[in-house]
Amino acid sequence: MTCPICKKAADPKYRPFCSKRCADVDLGRWLNGDYVVPAVEGEEERPVDEDDFPTRPN
Repeated sequence: MTCPICKKAADPKYRPFCSKRCADVDLGRWLNGDYVVPAVEGEEERPVDEDDFPTRPN
């Protein structure tokens, strides 16, 4: 597997990246909005309801 940022061999410690630097570059791109996940046209968000989340037993 190659690093998606610099194309060097991936390091198992930082997989799929080769280093912490490349992992940080990728995170920065997500945080800056350089990467986006496309939405389906016409898909609307619905309000979140308390019932959407299961409660933990005590």
